Amino acid sequence: MQDLSSLLECLRQQRPVEWEQLPDFALYMDQVLSYMDRQVIRFDEDDGLTAAMVNNYTKSGLVPRAEGKKYNRDHLAYLTAICVLKHVMSTRDMDLLIKEELQGDRTIPDSYAAFCGSLDKALTLTADEMEAQAPDQSLADAAIHFALLSYAAGVASSRYVTLLRQQKESAQETHGKKSKKEHD
Repeated sequence: MQDLSSLLECLRQQRPVEWEQLPDFALYMDQVLSYMDRQVIRFDEDDGLTAAMVNNYTKSGLVPRAEGKKYNRDHLAYLTAICVLKHVMSTRDMDLLIKEELQGDRTIPDSYAAFCGSLDKALTLTADEMEAQAPDQSLADAAIHFALLSYAAGVASSRYVTLLRQQKESAQETHGKKSKKEHD
């Protein structure tokens, strides 16, 4: 089970770098793509970030536009979050969460640190859960176990996103009614 040992090691050790360790100089697209391969856990070559994906994320407003053709720390922070979240939620939901995280006084470095802290906990919990599996458990049983954990977490995440969306829509309606009254 060398592949599982390798996965367990990645879950225990591989983390996105802290904000201060992100490059403090601008990168070109090919450098960004290469850098992002080290930011997230990947076992499948088809799972990597592509230039077309970055361009689509930029066009949809999920990632700020590049400065010329160069990308900075902010872009790397956004792309790190997107590369992780794209596996479990829609672009629409990612957009809502990213914008919500950056409201008020929360800076991109603070949001990135909070994201990395949550990711660290999730990866550690998953590694602990892998180690708790019975050594004689079949691969199918273990895969079902983790799929069900993913399902449960996905249901919870989906509900949180739905409630957040409802809260935002309610606030917009209230603001719209106030603006209309002030106009009348």
